[in-house]
Amino acid sequence: MGSRAAIFVLAIAAALAGALLWFVNRPQPAAANAPLSADAKAYVRNLQLTEVTMKATESYVRQTVTEIEGKISNTGARAVRHADVYCVFYNSYGEVILRERVPIVVTNLKPGETRTFRLPFDDIPGGWNNQMPQLVIARIEFA
Repeated sequence: MGSRAAIFVLAIAAALAGALLWFVNRPQPAAANAPLSADAKAYVRNLQLTEVTMKATESYVRQTVTEIEGKISNTGARAVRHADVYCVFYNSYGEVILRERVPIVVTNLKPGETRTFRLPFDDIPGGWNNQMPQLVIARIEFA
């Protein structure tokens, strides 16, 4: 009976050691949080945000959801596979109270193409000044 327990404990220890080794050595999504590359910085001017509006709606659980809607156009010569934008919310003193990074392009946006976007937020702090947040391109991946 003792040898079965020892084998069981060794098997559990080996599984935990393997899981820990995987966790420590797993690939990190560094590109997702990296600053804009030189190519992306030069290309930012080709991603145009237009007809941007903001509205508040109530969700089915009676929670206020603030939605930023608009259009994004690719006026450059390169296809954009993915793009993120920082939405920066301020209080009445002009201080940043929320800076959230959200995807704005999730499938290829070809040169000359325009697409609508919707960015919902349900976790804006109470001190928000209720003004349109600042939208800043945070990441561009080319196709």
